[in-house]
Amino acid sequence: MAKKTVDDLRKLYHEELQDIYDAEHQILDALPKMEKAAHSEDLKQAFREHREQTEEQVERLDSVFESFGEPAKRKTCKGMRGLIEEGSEYLDAKGDADAIDAALIAAAQRVEHYEIAVYGSLRTFALALGHEDQAELLQETLDEEEETDERLSELAEAGINQEAASGE
Repeated sequence: MAKKTVDDLRKLYHEELQDIYDAEHQILDALPKMEKAAHSEDLKQAFREHREQTEEQVERLDSVFESFGEPAKRKTCKGMRGLIEEGSEYLDAKGDADAIDAALIAAAQRVEHYEIAVYGSLRTFALALGHEDQAELLQETLDEEEETDERLSELAEAGINQEAASGE
């Protein structure tokens, strides 16, 4: 494997923006499939709402790219591809509906945690580079990702995991 060269923070910031831009598009493709696979109406609704939110997050990233005078560009996000591929194992799963929903929540939370890590880093890079306006946009998305993670935890804790544990 060829070694990567990191010349400066600005270049790293741009590459990471391209990476998360691709990740968000992968998520947009995956969320309808997750909604369809979910059994709980609350979980279906959470996936629907997160898709709408993800569309807004892509628009924010478009704004970040525009502020550089560049068109938004995607660089394949291998990390997200792997997370989505792993989670897709449950899309056509057979068995206990609550256990399948628990698996979908776990897969979705892996994605959220990845996004939280990336957006936290991007926000910090933007601040270090003096791009306060971009940092605000990235912080807005970071806050939404954290809220989504909390909502998924609440769904799991409020019933789905208990139902799956009882086998009802």
